[in-house]
Amino acid sequence: MSLKNIKISDLQTRKGVKWNNYNEAIIPAWVADMDFPVAPEIQEVLLERVQSSDLGYPIAFEKSNLPDLLTERLQERFSWEINPSEVLSLTDVVQGLYHAVKFFSSKKDGVIIQTPIYPPFLQCVRELDRNIIINPLRQASKKYEIDFENLEHCLKGKPKILMLCNPHNPTGRVYTREELEKIALFACRHDLIILSDEIHSDLVLDPVPHIPIASISKEVEARTITFLSASKSFNIAGLCLAFVHISDRSLFRVFDESPRHLIGSHNSLSLAAVEAAWTKGGGWLDATLAILMENRSYLKNMVDKNWPQVRFYPGEATYLAWMDMRSIGRGEKMAEFFHERSRVVLSEGETFGSEGKGFVRLNFATSPRILSDILYRMDRAIQDS
Repeated sequence: MSLKNIKISDLQTRKGVKWNNYNEAIIPAWVADMDFPVAPEIQEVLLERVQSSDLGYPIAFEKSNLPDLLTERLQERFSWEINPSEVLSLTDVVQGLYHAVKFFSSKKDGVIIQTPIYPPFLQCVRELDRNIIINPLRQASKKYEIDFENLEHCLKGKPKILMLCNPHNPTGRVYTREELEKIALFACRHDLIILSDEIHSDLVLDPVPHIPIASISKEVEARTITFLSASKSFNIAGLCLAFVHISDRSLFRVFDESPRHLIGSHNSLSLAAVEAAWTKGGGWLDATLAILMENRSYLKNMVDKNWPQVRFYPGEATYLAWMDMRSIGRGEKMAEFFHERSRVVLSEGETFGSEGKGFVRLNFATSPRILSDILYRMDRAIQDS
């Protein structure tokens, strides 16, 4: 199936949460799955495993090719040299965030979070009974920026951890080296551990580099825990495999002190899929990025021409659009508004923090035709409001 030639009728047969959570009159554009078919190279290896009944216990992650492949990939794509022995496997990045907050802070300790933010950041800190210290991103000229002046005020909450999402979900920001160096300096000066979610690092759409914050210096790397996965880039989130890099041996031992069976393990299909993605899936990823760039441009043109009251800063990365609908909704929950009036499901802005009230997050990782239908439905709701 062509990446552009996707039929809604085919998508509606999928059993995942995105297309199986609403009736057929609804077009979902919320949860961060792509609608594109998985790379043929990944499909092939999974089919081979099933046909040969090769579904037994997998080899240990450390004995697989993946630590070395990840090391090579980080060096090739981001000029970041790591040691394969510094990598552990996880079920997913969210599990890793919970694990790190639990083991590197105590109850009521402060954790700095830049909102709006992927909701599990907030849920993680709240559910583990830590103190959420909010440092809202600033809406600057055509992009979101870290408020470094307010970051200093966050010290009143006595933080132990600074959580970073880069590329950022939901705004799509790719932080510059200057921004990352300022974050790193702040963390070093105040002895903070950095938890860096870099799951979207392969999904940069603009000609700007993704820079892992741990690659800034050895000093920064020693206090940074970096989370990575092929799940977003290659549309295989349901296979459940992620990775954590920790160079400092004392932090590594603390993170790894739970018995491995307590936090779960990977499976043979996920190992095979990620290996195929990283060794053979480059062409598919390039083609997918090209479509995402086209879709982002189409969405931006729609906003500029038809929705002048909507504020949308196209992010440098991800397939997620963060849109300010406050002038339309007059205090309404805007995802609920579009669900009811246009039969399109978006992510509700306020789940990304109180700063997201009146916003929506739209997933544009779909075919141009389906995206056009989504925006047409939204347009009718906006014009009638």
